[in-house]
Amino acid sequence: MRRFLPGLVPPHPRPEAALWFVFRGRELLVRNDLALEPSAEPEALGLATLRSQYLGRLDEQHCFSAEVAADHAAPPGMEFRDLRMLFGRLDETLHALAGRAVQIVEWDRTHQFCGACGEATQPRSTERSRVCPRCGLACFPRLAPAVIVAVERDQEILLARSAHFPPGFYSVPAGFVEPGESLEETVAREIHEETGIEVKDVRYFASQPWPFPHSLMLGFTARYAGGEIRIDTSEIEDAAFFRYDSMPKFFRGRISISGWLIEQFLEKHGGG
Repeated sequence: MRRFLPGLVPPHPRPEAALWFVFRGRELLVRNDLALEPSAEPEALGLATLRSQYLGRLDEQHCFSAEVAADHAAPPGMEFRDLRMLFGRLDETLHALAGRAVQIVEWDRTHQFCGACGEATQPRSTERSRVCPRCGLACFPRLAPAVIVAVERDQEILLARSAHFPPGFYSVPAGFVEPGESLEETVAREIHEETGIEVKDVRYFASQPWPFPHSLMLGFTARYAGGEIRIDTSEIEDAAFFRYDSMPKFFRGRISISGWLIEQFLEKHGGG
C-alpha cells in the first residue's frame, strides 16, 4: 500500500516532478478520463494559481495543493469535477489525499486574515496553522467530528432517510458532536433526537475522514434499549427497523463508513 507522510515545508528547489491537486472551489482538476495528470505543474498547464500549499510525500513523490479562481477554465483535455463524483473513479489513495488537500485549500483561503483583529496572518513552518503577527491568534484547519451509528435490534438494523438522499435510499443515523459531549453521549442524544429510541452497549467501530466540507466521521455500533420510533421531521423523512433479509436501498461499497456499518450487519446475519 502506498504511504503518505504529511509535511509542511516544501523542498527547495521545488521538484520538477510532483503530484498536484488543483481545485476550483471544491472541484478537482482531472483529465477527461477522470485521472490525475501525473507530474503536471499548474504553470505548465497554463493555470494561474491564487495560493498553493505543500502537503507532504506519497511514497517518494512530493504533493502540493493549489487554488484557482472560480471562473478559471480547465486546460484542453481536462475538466474540473466535484470530488464527490470521483468516488470509485479516482484511485482510493489519491481520492483520500484529494480530500485532505481540499480541506487545506479551503482553510488557507478562509484564514488569510485574523478573525480577532483583522491583521494578515502568516503560515507557520512547525505546524499546520496560520498565526496573527499582531495579536498572536493561531488558526488551525477546522475539523467537525460527527458520529454515525448502526443500531441493532435482534436481526434488524435502524435506518433513516434524509430528504437529500436519492429516492428510496436509507442510511444509518448520524449527527455532529456538540461542545461538552463525549462521543457516547452524542450517539445517545442523536439517536433519541432523530428517532425517539434509547440505545445501549455503544461501541466504537471505525473512523473516516469526510471532506464535505470538513468532517471526521466516527462510526459506532449500539443495541436497541427501548422506546418507539418517533421521527424528527426537521432532521429526517423516515426511520424504521429493517430485517437483514428485507433491506431497502442503501449506499454500498467503500465510499462511506455508512456502507461499512451496514455491510458488517448483513455479514453477521447472513444477508450480505
